[in-house]
Amino acid sequence: MSDTHYTLARSTPRFAFIAEAEILGMGTHARVSELSARGCYIDSINPLPKDTDVRIRIRYGCSTCDFSGTVIYTHAGFGMGVVFAGLSTEQRSTLDVWLAELARKLDS
Repeated sequence: MSDTHYTLARSTPRFAFIAEAEILGMGTHARVSELSARGCYIDSINPLPKDTDVRIRIRYGCSTCDFSGTVIYTHAGFGMGVVFAGLSTEQRSTLDVWLAELARKLDS
């Protein structure tokens, strides 16, 4: 058995982020607990299977944005990681505003 330790090097910072989420087309409501420029983690007792394409509506403060993505991993009974796909200029702008706010909160 190898003693090699593996670490996951993230290409973008991930922030703690509490927001309401809805899986569109399923009527499933959940909570986003982490956010990055590439995706998010959605807390859900019944996560969707890996490789499932999803549309997510995230509500944070007074803003709402819909995202398309793919489930890239699941934690049974806890939630799932979703990577965003094909962000429009408007979606990227909303995401950048949210991430900038989260970064400012870390600095204060």
